[in-house]
Amino acid sequence: MSAADNPGFRRGELTVHHDPAELARVTRALQATGRTVHLVPTMGALHRGHLELIRRARDVNAVVVVSIFVNPLQFGPNEDYDRYPRSFSDDVEACRQAGVGLIFAPGVEDMYPPGRQLSVQAGPLGDELEGATREGHFDGVLTVVLKLLNIVRPDLAFFGEKDYQQLTLIRKMAREFDLDTRIQGIPTIRESDGLALSSRNAYLSEEQRASALVLSAALAAGAHAGGRGPRAVLEAAREVLATEPAVEVDYLDLRDPELGPAPQEGEARLLVAAKVGSTRLIDNAKVLLGE
Repeated sequence: MSAADNPGFRRGELTVHHDPAELARVTRALQATGRTVHLVPTMGALHRGHLELIRRARDVNAVVVVSIFVNPLQFGPNEDYDRYPRSFSDDVEACRQAGVGLIFAPGVEDMYPPGRQLSVQAGPLGDELEGATREGHFDGVLTVVLKLLNIVRPDLAFFGEKDYQQLTLIRKMAREFDLDTRIQGIPTIRESDGLALSSRNAYLSEEQRASALVLSAALAAGAHAGGRGPRAVLEAAREVLATEPAVEVDYLDLRDPELGPAPQEGEARLLVAAKVGSTRLIDNAKVLLGE
């Protein structure tokens, strides 16, 4: 059966699937005809950052699959699962205009049938940085990503660098579990004033959004100080963060690209997390030390 004859896929049209087994049949049929499959996992509320991932995922021979699933496993008991922004009809239209071929929009019980007992453990890195205050968060992230990769079996999966710790752990999981999918990181997409695009930005008032700009400004100051070494990077970033009392910093840390201890020279990653009002935001930037 060719892809053109497959009832689950119509070339040039967007189809929406809710059943994991049905989507798996469609993607396997496409790959059997020589098509490649690229996956962009999302929790919906699509913004320009997601659309850039989709743009990067598009290829002459590739069918782009966008998953839309607000994953309950990665939300703690006091986090914003119930109020996380959901805009499915708008997301479908955005995907249609962006040239997406397939949307996978499962329900919670489609992904986690009753009686489920197993999950992926993120290991020591999962308890640091974001994991230090969000217990079990990365276990939930890796569990859903592993399920998505097994259902879709994409040749490439695209993730934004804004969630840098998440990207690092997903790459580690792909290596250690010998997954066939190649994990592609895409640089953070920002507004013209530097604010990293995030679905949670919708929670910010106009005043809070202005305060949140201190995060990207602090990262830029830290990166600029890279030639003077790791201590100078952190000092420069802290000085900028201190200018905005409305921002409650959770952590500011400098690590190597794999999120181990920071080197004295070469490439590093500066990461920050903070609350602006009741909204928690994260951001990061590449830093070159000693150059």
